[in-house]
This record gives sequence, C-alpha cells and structure tokens, in this order.
Amino acid sequence: MKYTRIKGTVDIYGDEMDYWLAIENATRQVANLFGYSEIRTPIIEPTELFVRSVGQETDMVQKEMYTFTDRGGRSITLRPEGTAPVVRAFIENSMINLGFPQRFFYIGPMFRYERPQKGRQRQFHQVGFELLGPSPTADAEIIHIAVRILKEIGLSKFKVVINSIGCDKCRPRYKEALKEYYSHHLDEVCDDCKRRYSTNILRLLDCKVDVEIAKAAPKSVDYFCDECREHYTRLKDLLKLLDIDFEEDHRLVRGLDYYNRTVFEIRHELLGAQDAIAGGGRYDKLVEELGGPHVPALGFAMGMERIILAMKEEGVKPPEALQHQVFIAHVGDVMEPVFRLAEDLRREGITVDVEVMERSLRAQLKHADRIGARIVVIAGENELSRDVVVVRDMESGEQSEVDLGFAVDFIIDKLKKM
Repeated sequence: MKYTRIKGTVDIYGDEMDYWLAIENATRQVANLFGYSEIRTPIIEPTELFVRSVGQETDMVQKEMYTFTDRGGRSITLRPEGTAPVVRAFIENSMINLGFPQRFFYIGPMFRYERPQKGRQRQFHQVGFELLGPSPTADAEIIHIAVRILKEIGLSKFKVVINSIGCDKCRPRYKEALKEYYSHHLDEVCDDCKRRYSTNILRLLDCKVDVEIAKAAPKSVDYFCDECREHYTRLKDLLKLLDIDFEEDHRLVRGLDYYNRTVFEIRHELLGAQDAIAGGGRYDKLVEELGGPHVPALGFAMGMERIILAMKEEGVKPPEALQHQVFIAHVGDVMEPVFRLAEDLRREGITVDVEVMERSLRAQLKHADRIGARIVVIAGENELSRDVVVVRDMESGEQSEVDLGFAVDFIIDKLKKM
C-alpha cells in the first residue's frame, strides 16, 4: 500500500528548508537582541483552553479546531494558535514569581481545519512573541520586533496597519453604535455576518464580502475613553519615533475575542487577498480569564508559509543551510585514513561529505559536482601509499598533490581564499 500525506499538510525538504531556516534564524537573532527567551508548549491542549480564551463564537472554535476525545474521555485539541498555551504555561508554572515583564517567543506548528490554499494549510507554522506585564509603551516594542524580523529576512514590500478596538469601558458604546448601523443593512450582508451580528458584532468589520458596508461603519476612535485615546496616541508617537511607517484602518479588529485596545497586522503588497503575514495585539484580560492574576499582555504571530511566499515574490534568496565544502572521494581499502582526515576537518568546523556508496571514482566526482562541493579530496591506495592525497578545486579544476599531514591546513587555507 502506498501512503500519501494528509490533505492540508506538506513535506518540507531540500532547498525549501533554506527558507524555513532563514526565518527561524532571523527570529532567534532578533529575539536575542530584544531579550526574549524561547518557550515550547505542547501541541495538544485541553479544548476548553481555546474555547474560553479565543471565544465560543469565533470561526476558529466553531469551524476550524481539530478536537478529539482521548482514551481517558478528555476533550483534546491540536493547538490552533500559540497565545493561549503560553498564557496557560505562565499561570501553571507560577512564572509571575519571576517578576515582570516576561518575554517569550515560540516557533512551531499550529492546526486548523480550513480549505487548503496558497499560503494556508491545515498544519501551518508560526513564529510568535508574547510580552506579559508591560505598560502601554510596550505595544511599540512588539510591532518593532515584527518589523525587524521581516527586514532581517530581507523583505521590504510590506506595510504596518494598526487600530484600537478600545477597552471594557468604552467598547460597549462602540458595539451599540455598530449594531445600530448594521441593523439597517442586515438584508445586505452575508450569512456569516448575519450570525455574527448577534454573537460577535466586531467581526462584521473585517468581512471580506461586505467590504463597502464596513467602510462606512462607525469608527472605534470616535468612542474611545480618555485612557484608550491616550494609549493609542502614545503608540503612534512611539512608532514615528522608531521610524516605522504605518497606516490606520478602523476596520481592523482581528478574529479572536481576547484582544483589546491595540490590534495590528503586517500586510505584504504582493500576496493578493491573503496578504496578512503577521498580526497581533493587546490582551490585558486573558491571564485573568484563564485563572491567573490581572496581568496586562500583548503579542503577535507571523505565518511562516506566507513569509516564504513573500520571499519568493520579492526574489529574496535565503542563504544555503547546508554548504558542502569538502567531498572525500576514495578508491580501495582506505577507509581508516579517510575517516581520520574527515574527522580532523570537521574538528575545524568544515563540512565534509564522505563517499559511502562504493561508486567508481568518475561517479563520485559527478556526485561531488551535483551537490556543489567546493573541494574534492581524492584518496586512493596509490596516493595513500605515498602519504599524499589529491586536492581538487571544483571551480577552477586545478588540483594538487598534498602531503597527508598538511592536508587539513592546505584545505583550510584554500577555502579561505574562495
């Protein structure tokens, strides 16, 4: 029987891995610069964690979660997003005792049952940052980190879009204004928006169908309390201070219930309708909602698949993750000195590929050329009987006989000059 991968999943290998590692390396580099430590949470979590945090009426909970009952009768869900598990870990492990702020980042797979399409799979991957315990000025830091990572990767054709959806004090008035406005358009909106009108009125603003109706809807900025207005103004001032260009979009609300005040997205201009490559915001009530103390917090996630699409659209080439520097071709019973030479080179940090297929010398050289080896060492019984090896520069084709005892230094010197 031939097995195939599950719909909505992909195998990642070969040159494609270079893109993934480029994103991961940029993430770790920026995380280190900003003082964020890595956290790894389980892929499976109690279903209630996401229902309570994300929201019972959200599309994620209603339509997209991979949920099953385990053999112990517990309802388990493959994590559809990363924030709730980080907050759960923060509470469960009493990280509040470590002081504030707490800065975390993560890299890993998430799972949502969606129609697979370009840049969207059922198993997808995210990079995420979470900052717990911050003051309002931290919103700019989180956006700054997202922008910095994308620039480190080499992207440039993206824009930051921000909004504020207010707080518990002022948002009820805004919701009432939206309900009043949409009550006159219920016959015109899509079926999803008809349902959301009663369950999650803010989501009508980011509907991809009823865009023109949403454009004329009331704006949250007109209903801010003094604290939210000051918070939002401070964010914009700090982004300008950091030279981060941004646009304001009053229809931006994000799709999860736990957000309040600041929400943002980063959109790539070459990706068409699915242009959001990062997004996040503030969730000041989530820690408390999940059983912890009151801890203000915020964060973001970026989709690795969509970033890779953006890299390809912009022509950004990642560095090769695996560089074959030296290939050792050998003929005859010479494995002991070959393995010793390979290990001596590896101790110097040089990548070495040793022939393991027992092919002809011609086939070995052809393979070395195919994998892009920069230097080939030819070690045959005749050469080693004279304590020499042949070192070939694959770019120029020049080759030299080198005393075995000096081969490591000779190869190092040659690589430095390439």
